[in-house]
Amino acid sequence: MKTVLVTGSNGLLGQKLTEKILSEGRVKLIATSKGVNRYPVNEGYEYAELDILNYKQVKEVVEKYKPDAIIHTAAMTNVDVCEANKELCHQLNVGAVQNLVSLCEAHDIQLVHLSTDFVFDGANGPYTEEDAVNPLSYYGESKVLAEDLLKNSKAKWTALRTILVYGITSDMSRSNIVLWAKGALEKASPINVVNDQWRMPTLAEDLAEACLLAVEKDARGIYNVSGKDYMSIAGLVRKVADYWSLDKSIISEISSESLNQSAKRPVKTGFILDKTIKDLGYNPHSFEEGLRIVDEQMKKAGS
Repeated sequence: MKTVLVTGSNGLLGQKLTEKILSEGRVKLIATSKGVNRYPVNEGYEYAELDILNYKQVKEVVEKYKPDAIIHTAAMTNVDVCEANKELCHQLNVGAVQNLVSLCEAHDIQLVHLSTDFVFDGANGPYTEEDAVNPLSYYGESKVLAEDLLKNSKAKWTALRTILVYGITSDMSRSNIVLWAKGALEKASPINVVNDQWRMPTLAEDLAEACLLAVEKDARGIYNVSGKDYMSIAGLVRKVADYWSLDKSIISEISSESLNQSAKRPVKTGFILDKTIKDLGYNPHSFEEGLRIVDEQMKKAGS
């Protein structure tokens, strides 16, 4: 059985990986994150506090546990914050990856890295893995730089590009598009939603499964990982309203330009998933199925 070290294990994807590994027992888990462990179960795996910016600490943890693979989920992902604080974004999204690459090269460890649809400009989506990148934001640029580090390394690497990850865990540090939409609609106050950006939202459980498949199949190169349904952000929010029987009349559709966000967003991304389905056996849920899973988890947490 392979030993897998997960960075950012307190995040949404990190917690879903912990949950999946504990329930399915496919790999041995070393969970790492900044601060104390927020996952409610402490047995069945090891946890180590880890600041990915502290190379000495990262080296010590990697050399202590000697994992077969590292799934690197820790990153700075708020697009506007990345635009405003490029230095910190570069440290977290590029510098930390360089540290992991060097350690993976030295110890023959597979590195599974999380990337994004924001490496594209959104002019010609949906995209294959081979399409040319052209990021519009510094966040997207940082992810391109990280991918370039992998491509130019001697490490065994896999980059999983993903889109709009959603889901729920027991202790969440921040929200996501589905939870925001549900919460905003439940307040019954008018909300503005952009109608000129198109995406393929990704259930966190599906992304966690793709991470484990990449490890189990010893995958190499770039893979697209998202949900199977293509929709506008406004369409997504309307689907959330429909699922939970909430009032759609309070949704006002607006253009992206009217938001005056500091970082530009690609208009139409989305992925062609053929390679990931063929090579990894990836089988994502529909958006409707994803909402049902989130709903069931909310009900369970409330009981």
